[in-house]
Amino acid sequence: MWIQQQANAPASLSDLQGRTVGLKFECNKCQTEVFTALIGVPEINESADSIKHAANHEIEEVKCPTCEMTHQLEVDSTTAGVRFKVSEVAPEKVSYQLSH
Repeated sequence: MWIQQQANAPASLSDLQGRTVGLKFECNKCQTEVFTALIGVPEINESADSIKHAANHEIEEVKCPTCEMTHQLEVDSTTAGVRFKVSEVAPEKVSYQLSH
């Protein structure tokens, strides 16, 4: 089941931390629906000396299968939750799905 990311509310850290997800979004250049391979959701650094230093992220790239545009993907884990960023795609247009 695909879950639509909310623009102003991060996904639950406890549900996603340490798991893998697939992302789905529409290419902003050719409007093709793009599906990623599984991406790891990094765990936060619980031994960090501040909330800012607890954050962790994973960066990947994926090419649109139609127009070959390269999109940068970023998974940010913070104490507030998890956000998925895709270059040049609005946050609310990114969906994610947990792997089984």
